[in-house]
Amino acid sequence: MRTSPAAAAPARRTAHLLAAAALIGLGACAGAGLGACSTPASAPAAATAATAATPPGSRNLIIFVADGLRRGSVNATDTPALLRVRREGVDFANSHAVFPSFTTPNASAIATGHQLGDTGDFGNTLFLGFPIFDDAAIAGSKPASLTPFIENDLVLADTDAHIDGGNYLDETSLLALARQHGYNTAAIGKLGPVAIQDVTQVAASGGSIPARETVFLDDATGTPAGIGLAAPIRAALAAAGLPLAPPPRMQPAGDVDHPGTLVANGAQQQYFVDALTRAILPAFAASGRPFAVVYWSRDPDGSQHNEGDSLNRLVPGINGPTGRAGVADADANLGQILAYLDAHPALAANTDLIVTSDHGFATISKHEIDAQGHGSRAYATGFTYRNAANDAGHPEVRPGWLPPGFLAIDLAHALDLPLYDPDTRVSDGGPARFAAVDPTRPNAPGSRQRPALGNGLIGGSGTAAGAGDAEVIVAANGGSDLVYVPDHDAALVQAMVAFLGRQDYVGALFVDPSIGRFDGALSLEDINLVGAARTPRPALVVAFKTFALDMADPLQSAVQIADTGLQEGQGMHGSLGRDNTFNNMAAMGPDFKRGYADPAPVGNADLTCTLAQVLGLPLPTKGMLQGRVLDEALAGGPAPGPARSRRLVANGASGARVTILEFQSFDGRIYLDRARFDDPSSALPGQSRR
Repeated sequence: MRTSPAAAAPARRTAHLLAAAALIGLGACAGAGLGACSTPASAPAAATAATAATPPGSRNLIIFVADGLRRGSVNATDTPALLRVRREGVDFANSHAVFPSFTTPNASAIATGHQLGDTGDFGNTLFLGFPIFDDAAIAGSKPASLTPFIENDLVLADTDAHIDGGNYLDETSLLALARQHGYNTAAIGKLGPVAIQDVTQVAASGGSIPARETVFLDDATGTPAGIGLAAPIRAALAAAGLPLAPPPRMQPAGDVDHPGTLVANGAQQQYFVDALTRAILPAFAASGRPFAVVYWSRDPDGSQHNEGDSLNRLVPGINGPTGRAGVADADANLGQILAYLDAHPALAANTDLIVTSDHGFATISKHEIDAQGHGSRAYATGFTYRNAANDAGHPEVRPGWLPPGFLAIDLAHALDLPLYDPDTRVSDGGPARFAAVDPTRPNAPGSRQRPALGNGLIGGSGTAAGAGDAEVIVAANGGSDLVYVPDHDAALVQAMVAFLGRQDYVGALFVDPSIGRFDGALSLEDINLVGAARTPRPALVVAFKTFALDMADPLQSAVQIADTGLQEGQGMHGSLGRDNTFNNMAAMGPDFKRGYADPAPVGNADLTCTLAQVLGLPLPTKGMLQGRVLDEALAGGPAPGPARSRRLVANGASGARVTILEFQSFDGRIYLDRARFDDPSSALPGQSRR
């Protein structure tokens, strides 16, 4: 049943809100959503016609993403709200993130229902084939990195602008589908994944990103780098006593000598959840039209990344008080959303709530490669790295430990090719170029001892013109790195695979099958990374080693080698350990079973397909790597059949270490559990060889 404004109004505050909304003509937006009062010229022509035909009584959807939440972190003390959803609705007890297990890849899967081989969002940092901002479409911008970090509204807008059709994912997102069928739509919370939920709405015009139909609230809202807010939403926020911009995140990362944050991201997230429950949801409910909302909680991810409880120590790592505070922070946000629904029974009875996390987490090691404390002996560990601004100061990396950019440094050395920093442009009056990198020499004008952000251009001249002339590009991401070879040189890839197979920090290797098959490595096709993507596909994905400190609780005590500027003892993700692929998923509402534990493998790529079916909306698709409908979790749905656990073992010479992949297959899909680089004899019977 569609909720009336009277049934949805929670007394005085919402009455004031509705009055303000009426004064600014909220009803005039009935055909275009509350984010804007007209359909942009760039919107599909069918969208306006579809909005007029919204079926009465359509379900409302809220997708709550607790960034970086591990399944094992949910308990009665820290997370009563998360536990409530798990117990009252469907507990997806065998859930999966997509790999690489980073935020934007999983945001793309949650948004579109497709694996990364189709969306092309292979990491938080990508090589796109052009310098970001090279066409000055964004006001005041200048050509910048060849390996941009895409958790940024302006970067996403510029990326879209380079793709025909203005959609780098090249698939329809759930919010876009709902918006085109007359739903009010909003994405709120963490910068980057919020915009990805309806990325075609994040388009620059006149040098900035104006408000369109979907409402976006993220870290950059209210700044020139953010997405605009339409007048109805600005008025709704003002009527609720909220500013038009969130407070900044105050969580310093620290450095090798100083611990990071000791507090969760509470103030910023309180703003976001207040904006949702005090302004946006009341306005949506008052419109009499259904809504679809994604709320992306930055915690516990931000608090686990930057925690200051464990500087240069693996224990307590992300399990200290700051990490737990971040988990509780996310739970409090969910609790406030549940309280809003509880206060409006008619609305709750017509709203499905889905909880997920984009990935798991582990404590960072910059030195140890196993639980016994053995240290890495990589080439990059043999130098003293000093801060670029003060070579006489303290080292910025502990002696003998892995620096940010260790993979790029090691590969350049092994290939005997020069290394350049794609994030540091040199201005010396000559042609544009990137700074040279040489770990054997101290920092100097125009050169660095290590890449500033860990990314690297290997070979070539370091030119900053166009896509450059590097033979190899390393996009450093954390628990795994992406390695691109623009000309698909098989001999070069073979040399890298052979070298990496001998490195003590490698956990798994996967190679683009269009280049060839190589001993020790499996194929990108084996991990859902070969599909219809429009962005460049990496030639090689290097997953770094993971291990557990406590075999009685391996997932909560996990450690991973990470190519990052963060410190040992802080948190990271991105690996292919089960600690990273085992996220937290649950669902409750009128379309889901009650008190049901789903044993079948499920994943973030399954959500959009399932929810599109719940809404009764046909979901367009281009690529073939689409998730499945979670029939077994829906009310009245059948019990699932059995899943099949499988292993793939790469070919290799006798006694050589090779990649061993463990996964589950179900309903024609594969769900990745873990991978390791080991002797083939360590794999269990029933394995397949590649």
